[in-house]
Amino acid sequence: MKSPFLRHGFAWAGILTVALGSTIESAEASGFAIREQSTTAQGTSFASAPTGIEDISFSFFNPASLTFHDGQQVVTSVSYISPNSEFKGGEASNAFGTPITPTVQFDGDDEIGTDAVVPSFYGMVSLTDDVKLGLAISAPFGLKTDNADGWIGRYHALESELLTVDINPMLAFRPIPGVSFGGGPRFVYADAKLNNAIDQGTIGARFGIPGAMPTQEDGFAELEGDDFGLGGSAGLMIEPGAFAPALEGLRFGVGYRSHVDFNIAGDTEFDTRGSSTGTALQLAGLNRDTDATADLELPESVSFGLHYDVSQEWAVMGQAEWTNWSRFDELRIQFDNPAQQDSVTDQSWDDSWFFSLGTVYRPDLVEGLSVRLGLAYDESPVPDATRTPRIPDEDRYWISFGLGYEPTEWFSVDFAYTHIFLPDADIDLKASDEGNAFRGNFSGSYDTEIDIISIQARLRF
Repeated sequence: MKSPFLRHGFAWAGILTVALGSTIESAEASGFAIREQSTTAQGTSFASAPTGIEDISFSFFNPASLTFHDGQQVVTSVSYISPNSEFKGGEASNAFGTPITPTVQFDGDDEIGTDAVVPSFYGMVSLTDDVKLGLAISAPFGLKTDNADGWIGRYHALESELLTVDINPMLAFRPIPGVSFGGGPRFVYADAKLNNAIDQGTIGARFGIPGAMPTQEDGFAELEGDDFGLGGSAGLMIEPGAFAPALEGLRFGVGYRSHVDFNIAGDTEFDTRGSSTGTALQLAGLNRDTDATADLELPESVSFGLHYDVSQEWAVMGQAEWTNWSRFDELRIQFDNPAQQDSVTDQSWDDSWFFSLGTVYRPDLVEGLSVRLGLAYDESPVPDATRTPRIPDEDRYWISFGLGYEPTEWFSVDFAYTHIFLPDADIDLKASDEGNAFRGNFSGSYDTEIDIISIQARLRF
């Protein structure tokens, strides 16, 4: 080994990986996917994701990329995601038309986004020149939005949180020159928490409880649960130059990540301290703490990419990725308490596409330096008609910049910065919509932008 630090490389990376589950709080992404799994790829707005071979972090997107590396390698990437998402104001009323007003005095800060730290870890061992064993540990989906307790949309959402941890062992092999395959199982843990206010006054009035005061007697409900799921990843990489020398420098890649099913099981807790004694007593059967379940499907995705080395200094690349978000049809919470009806939120999400273009410049004058640029369009899966304050998503427009430096053969470091622009996300929910009878009418708009800073270190043995 060329450095004593390398002797501790695997232990160092392992410690950072153990921290994965305890450091991720949230992330803003199209839908609730977290694309930030590789600093190197981020520098090109992930245009290089299905075809990148700079380091093994690209195995998250295409496991076949492992065959382009020799020896052993460890990569750790950390992204700091800072969303700025503000509610710009709107109107709300219950099913009777009674206005819903704030119950607290706001200080003008209606920010719902939460900053997040998202780490990922990759390791690879070479079994032969053409067979590689890899491991990726990541958080490919996540969410945290936090609305103020007393805001006007409190019956639709207060806090929403999803954490996932994905462990993906991989095997990659090159059966013939120019063609590589890879893939492996994914073991995924999901933990979710949802809470919102309950309009006990409107519920009481609907049931004819004397003295019930619509929009003035708030209760609260919180569901927290978790589950494990199983999925897989696969990839293909082709170098046409291995068959036709005129195509030297061209690479084609396809990456696939399967859907994962969960049955989130946990506890639901009710708090009726905001209700009058009479209303709370007569609704006690509905407000008992109880076990509950909710089905969750993480979508599959397929990415297609092209890479071309224009010269020794310049390379260009692009990708298109399809995600099957239409699996997210509704959010249904089923309570063990037989008196409590299912809580249903219509989602009806659409499948979505992500398109990106990027370039890499490696100047001859500075050995080991890489400069990356990228642009992307990230289509939102959220229809206008079912957008909710839990995930006020809209189409995203990316611009990214990255730097990489390899001072020695065994070590490299990368940096990336991305700014994401979003148009205003309008919400227009009706009390007549499925599941909204006691949530009421709600309209408004969110103004969002996102900054992402990532750093990454690679050790090669």
